[in-house]
Amino acid sequence: MESVPLTSHPPKISALQRWGAVGLATLSVVAIDQLSKAWALRRLSSAEVVDVVFSLRFNLAFNTGMAFSKGAGQGPLIGLVALVVAGVLLFIARKSTSILQLVFIGIVVGGAVGNVIDRLSRVGEAPNLMGTEFMSGAVVDFIDLQWWPIFNVADAAIVVGGIGLVLIGLRAPAEEDAPEHASAGEATDEPTDAATDSAGADSADG
Repeated sequence: MESVPLTSHPPKISALQRWGAVGLATLSVVAIDQLSKAWALRRLSSAEVVDVVFSLRFNLAFNTGMAFSKGAGQGPLIGLVALVVAGVLLFIARKSTSILQLVFIGIVVGGAVGNVIDRLSRVGEAPNLMGTEFMSGAVVDFIDLQWWPIFNVADAAIVVGGIGLVLIGLRAPAEEDAPEHASAGEATDEPTDAATDSAGADSADG
């Protein structure tokens, strides 16, 4: 009996599918992020706080550092690092065959781009932050849980997308091991088939 070898090759996706998944996820995050920030600037600019549910509230703040108000004053450096990370992820996307992984890459890239847009377009706009250096603009934050630093949609996208990429990376080795076990099983089946054929031949000769 011939055994049919199992293949571990992932299904191929077209360039349109690949960059469509990344682009759609990226643009969606950027659009939601920028629209929500525009709303926050218009609605909360008078120091008004909007209670939503439980501890969640909308409270306008400006951040010249990285996500969750860390690294204050390092906006230009953080912005450049964000662009480098986005570039690396896009390079990885060139070889990805997983639509889900590509969507998570787009989500992270969208988050990075959303905050970089603030750093580029809001230079000197925030109160008491009059820096005029390249990418020194303050990022608009407004989602306040009261037990966590104030953040925005772009920050949340970076965290969610990053966790998704880590989970996919942890799952991949397990999937790669499965075909190896299947191949080992095929190898052990072959001697059994050969032995059966040999026994049948001896009976015929007898």
